[in-house]
Amino acid sequence: MESSTQVTKSISLRAYGIDHDRINYQLTPDALQESTLANDMGKETDNGTLAINTGKFTGRSPKDRFIVEDEITKDKIWWGDINIPFSPENFDALYNKVISYLNGKELYVRDAYACAQADYRMNIRVINEYPWSNMFAYNMFLRPTEDELRGFDPEWTVVNAPGFLADPSADGTRQENFAILNFTRKIALIGGTGYTGEIKKGIFSALNFILPVFKDTLPMHCSANVGEDGDTAIFFGLSGTGKTTLSTDPHRRLIGDDEHGWTKENTVFNFEGGCYAKVIDLSKENEPEIYGAIKKGAILENVILDDKRAVDFADTSITQNTRVSYPIYHIDNILEPSMGTNPKNIFFLTADAFGVLPPISKLTPSQAAYHFISGYTAKVAGTEAGVVEPVPSFSACFGAPFMPLHPTVYAEMLSKKMTASGVNVWLVNTGWTGGPYGVGTRMKLKYTRAMIHAALSGELGLYTYDTYHIHSVFGVAQPRECPGVPTSVLSPRATWNNDDAYYKTAFKLTNAFRENFKKFESYANEEIRRGGPQRYAF
Repeated sequence: MESSTQVTKSISLRAYGIDHDRINYQLTPDALQESTLANDMGKETDNGTLAINTGKFTGRSPKDRFIVEDEITKDKIWWGDINIPFSPENFDALYNKVISYLNGKELYVRDAYACAQADYRMNIRVINEYPWSNMFAYNMFLRPTEDELRGFDPEWTVVNAPGFLADPSADGTRQENFAILNFTRKIALIGGTGYTGEIKKGIFSALNFILPVFKDTLPMHCSANVGEDGDTAIFFGLSGTGKTTLSTDPHRRLIGDDEHGWTKENTVFNFEGGCYAKVIDLSKENEPEIYGAIKKGAILENVILDDKRAVDFADTSITQNTRVSYPIYHIDNILEPSMGTNPKNIFFLTADAFGVLPPISKLTPSQAAYHFISGYTAKVAGTEAGVVEPVPSFSACFGAPFMPLHPTVYAEMLSKKMTASGVNVWLVNTGWTGGPYGVGTRMKLKYTRAMIHAALSGELGLYTYDTYHIHSVFGVAQPRECPGVPTSVLSPRATWNNDDAYYKTAFKLTNAFRENFKKFESYANEEIRRGGPQRYAF
């Protein structure tokens, strides 16, 4: 376990324009939890875990994420609806307003770093208005030793002011909340939102620009673990597809659950020092490692407590995006330091609410590139206003909101690394079987785990006509048998018991894939285009 010894030295923020001394520097998690409770900003659960409410925003606000358009970024960023430009002049004026606001507040400051591999380390200073936001930074970033804190020189600064509300007409924002990256000043400026994920995603987005442009390293929105033989497995997937759950495996050591780099030396390193997991419907039986990590030192977000202070993980009355953050050492079976080598298997996770994709299939290199650029999952009814049936959701590279460069830049880097390392790539559907959402059922976690273990161990066998079937619509190779999984489950069509309905829905999804891919066609070569579904619905 890492030390949580409190550093007693003081620190000045005058270089940032903050001229008072009411600064709490490098407080321990216990001290930050006590401050949160004393200020009536949270509650303690029956086992001592801190539970807080993030306020109006219980998730990210992608339309309020900006990047300053300057000499560093103007010719490199993929500008558009995802990467929205912000002028340097507006940034400077807004930064000064936020600093003026923080000058009247008691503040919480933490020095930390990102990137577990020393050659890629980024020192970070986090300045928080709220104690629980600073505790989140302790959990999620890597923690320097006391020796490393002596003479600590921050490269990037996160300024986090949830209580500050912007004036869109004067400040150039869309509404009162904002998250802005400035690569010249190396500042992530966040205001108007208490959602803690904006803190870590700000640094993740910065690294997604810095690593490929300056370090020839692929940044990945993925989890990763390593087996007894040193083989690294990588799990890509959007929120709710199982990245954290499936990488947290008692038989393999966890590298990290969300953000990694893959270097030219063929190492994989964690950006973070903690995990940020969804806890909707969490149970000790299905996810014992994550359940066990929720203890004092963790932070639960937007959950409901009963009158005995026990958490009701099924209650989504505040949000479906209930979360927990915890330092990675809350998981017993971790790899230290958080670095792996020799990637052998990559899993693309999708929660297909249409229920038509196979539960696991093996991808060719062209299919892998196509599905990586597509980044498919599905929204289910009730998750957003107006969503009454499954809706395809595509996020390039399984993390478009955090990718400042054009998706094909990341896809080409991944393709080269896959080819060079001879990695196996699998598409795994953690979504529905036996029909779409509302008709079928969610794939059993024990089956998904069994399929992944079989892929990792080689038990799914060599790719031959006898062992695999080529899906007639999606063109992917689905295994005919898998240890621990009923054969009928491996064929999505067979689980429907209605071929007409199955193919009608499958063609509907293939057309959604093709429509989404149109914006990438001019950048993708013929081999990648052939990796997608080749049949249309008529």
